[in-house]
Amino acid sequence: MYEMLKNAKIAAAQIATLNSEKRRQALNKMAEALLTYKDEILRANASDMEMAKDTISPVMLDRLALTPARIEAMAEGIRSVSELPDPVGLELDRYVRPDGLVIRKVSVPIGVVAIIYESRPNVTSDAAALCVMSGNACILRGGKEAFRSANAIVNAMRAGLREAGVTENAVNLVQDTSRESAKVLMTANGLVDMLIPRGGAGLINACVQQATVPCIATGTGICHIYVEKSADQEMALNVIENAKTSRPSVCNAMEVLLVDKSIAPEFLPKLKARLDRKNVELRLDDTAGAIISGTPAGENDFDTEFLDYILAVKCVGSTEEAIAHIAAHSTGHSEAILSQNKEAIDLFTLRVDSAAVYVNASTRFTDGGEFGLGCEMGISTQKLHARGPMGLKELTTYKYIITGSGHIR
Repeated sequence: MYEMLKNAKIAAAQIATLNSEKRRQALNKMAEALLTYKDEILRANASDMEMAKDTISPVMLDRLALTPARIEAMAEGIRSVSELPDPVGLELDRYVRPDGLVIRKVSVPIGVVAIIYESRPNVTSDAAALCVMSGNACILRGGKEAFRSANAIVNAMRAGLREAGVTENAVNLVQDTSRESAKVLMTANGLVDMLIPRGGAGLINACVQQATVPCIATGTGICHIYVEKSADQEMALNVIENAKTSRPSVCNAMEVLLVDKSIAPEFLPKLKARLDRKNVELRLDDTAGAIISGTPAGENDFDTEFLDYILAVKCVGSTEEAIAHIAAHSTGHSEAILSQNKEAIDLFTLRVDSAAVYVNASTRFTDGGEFGLGCEMGISTQKLHARGPMGLKELTTYKYIITGSGHIR
C-alpha cells in the first residue's frame, strides 16, 4: 500500500501541471471507459449483490446495486464535471505593497486526496472525476460489500486515463478492505494531503479521532424538517414524503420531524395516512403519540441516523423550541422549515447552524449535482475548510506568488 501512496504522490505532481483541456480529455476518456467496460462492471456488481443480500438491509442493497442506467448516469456525472470551470490557477487576490512588491493568491490542487467510503459504487467515479479535474491524485478505499464493483470501475477509469495519455496512478483503489488499511491512510503523513471519510457515524468518528493527516468530517445526516403552524399542509406532506421516502438510505434524507403543537391534531393524521402508504415506521413523542398510533420514541431515536423507513416525530410549542431541539440533536448537515410566516423563516435561517438550511423545500437537494457542482466528494458537516457539498473548488487550496525586482527586507 505504501508503494501505491508513493506512486500517487508522484502522479499528483504530474497531473497538477496538466492544462484544463488535458484534464477534460482525461475525464471524457474515463466516462467512455465506464461504458466500454459496462458488462464487466455489472458482473462484478452482481457478485457483490449476491454476497451482500443476506447481510445488509434492502435500502442498503439499493445503494449497492448497479444497472446499465446507473452506469450511464455515472459516466454522465464524469462528463458534467469535465464541463465545469477549471478551479486551478485562478487568481483569488492580488495587491501591490507600497514598496512595489506584487503579491498574488492563486488556487492550486491539494495533492493526494484519500477517500474512505462504504457501499456506494458511484462514489468511486464521482471522487475520481473531481480529483482529476481539480489536478489531484486520489486514493480510494471502499467497503468490502462493494469491492468488486469499485475494482471494476477503477480498472475501467485507469484504462481511460491511459488512453488519454495521463498517468493511471492518478486514480487508485486500495485492495485491502480491512481496518488496517484505513488506519494506514489516517496516518500517512507526507503521503496523504487530505482524508475524506464518507459513510456512517462510526467511520467518520474513527477518522476524525484517529487521523494524523488533515481530515474532513462528512456525511452523517440527522436531518430535521420543522412544520411551522402557518405551513401549507399539502405542500408539507409532499416535502416530507420526498425527504423521507425518495431514498431513505442517503445522508440527506430526513430523520426527524418537528411539528407545531397547535396544528398537530389536524396535521399528524394526514401525515400518518401519507406515510403509511410507504410503510414508514413513526416513532412518536408523548404528544404525537396521543394523536396518532405509532411506536413510542426511545431514548436515542432523536439522535439516530436511521437510513431506513423510520421517522422520529416530536411536537414543539414554537419556532424557538424547534431551533433549540435542532441545536441539541443535529449533526449540522441539512435542516428545513416549512412555513408561510416571514418572521419564523428569518429566525430559523438565522439561528440554525447547519451546512444547508432550507425554506419550503426537501433536504434531499443537499447534493453536489443538485447544487450545480457536477457531483460531490461528500457533504462536509464541519466549518473548516469546506462546508456542505464538496465540489471542485473545495479540492483546491492556494499559494502566494510574490514578484519583486530585487526587493530585500
